[in-house]
Amino acid sequence: MSLDICCARRPERPVPASTTAAATTTILELHATSCHRHEHAIVSNPSFSTTSPVANSASARICSPYCIMAGRFVRASKYRHVFGKPTRKEFCYDNLHISRNAWDTNLVKVNPEYLSVNWDASGGGAFAVIPLAEKGKLPDQIPLFRGHTAAVLDTDWNPFNDRIVASASEDGKVFLWEVPNDFTLYTDAEEIVDVAPVSKLGGHSRKVGQVLFNPAAENILASASGDFTVKIWDASTGQSPLTLRHADIVQSLSWSAAGNMLVTTSRDKKIRVWDVRQEKPVHEAPGHSGAKNSRAVWMGEHNRFATTGFSRMSERQIALWEPGQTEPIGGFTMLDSISGVCMPFWDEGSNCLYLAGKGDGNIRYFEYENDKFEFLSEYKSADPQRGIAFVPRRGINVHENEVMRAYKTVNDAYIEPISFTVPRRAETFQADIFPPAIGTKPAASAKEWFDGKTAIPAKIDLESVYEGAAPKEIPSDYKPATQPTPAPASKPEPKKEEPKREESKPSPTVRSPPPTMSEQKGSIAALANKFQDNEEEEPEDDETSSFEEVSRPAQRTTTLPTRSEPKPVVVAPIKAQTAQATSPVKPSSPVIRTPSATASAVAPSPGPAPAAPSTSGAGVESSLDQIKQLIENQTRIISAQNDKIGRLASEMEALKKKMTSAGSQDQSERIRQLELELEEARS
Repeated sequence: MSLDICCARRPERPVPASTTAAATTTILELHATSCHRHEHAIVSNPSFSTTSPVANSASARICSPYCIMAGRFVRASKYRHVFGKPTRKEFCYDNLHISRNAWDTNLVKVNPEYLSVNWDASGGGAFAVIPLAEKGKLPDQIPLFRGHTAAVLDTDWNPFNDRIVASASEDGKVFLWEVPNDFTLYTDAEEIVDVAPVSKLGGHSRKVGQVLFNPAAENILASASGDFTVKIWDASTGQSPLTLRHADIVQSLSWSAAGNMLVTTSRDKKIRVWDVRQEKPVHEAPGHSGAKNSRAVWMGEHNRFATTGFSRMSERQIALWEPGQTEPIGGFTMLDSISGVCMPFWDEGSNCLYLAGKGDGNIRYFEYENDKFEFLSEYKSADPQRGIAFVPRRGINVHENEVMRAYKTVNDAYIEPISFTVPRRAETFQADIFPPAIGTKPAASAKEWFDGKTAIPAKIDLESVYEGAAPKEIPSDYKPATQPTPAPASKPEPKKEEPKREESKPSPTVRSPPPTMSEQKGSIAALANKFQDNEEEEPEDDETSSFEEVSRPAQRTTTLPTRSEPKPVVVAPIKAQTAQATSPVKPSSPVIRTPSATASAVAPSPGPAPAAPSTSGAGVESSLDQIKQLIENQTRIISAQNDKIGRLASEMEALKKKMTSAGSQDQSERIRQLELELEEARS
């Protein structure tokens, strides 16, 4: 068996086949302690476990995006510590009459301003709209949105207008409503006036179970009915030019981020992806095989969608799909054996999928990475929910590091907000967990969308919301533009360092066997003759000097012209004698250690001694000529200054004589100026 343990900062080292179980465990412990210092993670092979000393497979590998911590493998993620925080009862929305209809729907929908709730009302269908600011126990009688002749099954808010809401009912109608200005549930009127619809869309022959606005185009609405059709409405005209026909009742539907594709799940256990404007499915595949309802949600701007459903053994499942593929990526993943339907919700900003179980109080959340869902954590509660809704990202509280907020029904009596927060100590805006969010400006009008325009709406910068200013609008392609900016700053630095290291490496690579002591002495003597110095003490030190002193004569030759004449004249004959005395020693060059180089070093050894005085004498003569020129220039300047001083002195005397005869203020000032000039000239 071989075991390879790799880390981001250390090379792979194979362990010998003779490694015992105890040695294997020791290696893993050492690797675990060392990885605590790094902020990267290590992924584990499922066939290898720390509890068993030997892996089942032939080789086990621990590689980077995961890290060993506390004896288990943990994936690194900035959302790994997200936790759900419940709300106290006094800050919930209490005293509600939530619908008890058995139709499989979410019961509630929310936007940054209002919350819509399917109401348990008699004498026709109705739903309530609750301003999010009005928390606590609500009045017994509140204004309802009443107009349907049967129970309301589903509602949905316009993504570009927080005061427009659509409703679907068992009466086969779709109504559009507008929340009145300054709408409140607390009123002093004796008779509470209900709100009437502003538009009625009729065309389905049976009950309408789902209604959903297009996330990119304005006033485009999809409604799914029991007549096995999904109609696409133009809410501004009340017409339905497009119809998507299914083989059975549609159980759920979800738009893509650009609003051109629609995924649906049906009771015939088929999953279909529709090119809506072509009115035909581009993808159809068998979905979850269980008899209970399945749900689908499009994963934002990714070309993926997720489904939840049941297996034939009534086990809850989750699957990741790519349009055009007949099988899910990685197959169907089992969650548990609870009987409630899983309601999926996608968060585009954090790439997280939230699964809320109907009939239980748990909310799981997964992070989408590398075409799979990585489990993050689970919010557990003893209060089960029948319906739940998640607020759009532009409505979250960025000051509290809130990445998502849910509103769940509890006991059909009140609605509890649940805040999902990333724990951070910093009190500044956390840009890494708050990317731009979809704003309130549509990418296309209804007419442009029917004509074929496909685009993603503009986004808003959440940092402007954090600072309390008006939301700053940025283009929808903001994220790809920001990714390449940090890359060039880090890439050129190692590129500049690498050539420097490569230039210094070739010199020490070519080496011959080290010279003997006699050869080193000879080479030192040859260098002393070749590079003569102007000091008297250095010939004695040359015999014991190191090779680093070779570079000194090269630096001092540049300063020879500025030195005085007597020093080189006295030293030259002494160095000539020392050169003759050291000539019988065997010379060898220490820089180039080859036989040919030693021969060349022996030949010029007697030559440099007489050549040095000639070069030094020429330098001394040139320096003397320069000094003579400087002296002549200075004498000329001094003589000119003396002449100027004499003139000024004569003018002073003449003016003084005139002052004695007839003085004036102008002349006295002139005299003072001349005196100052004289002082300056003398100084």
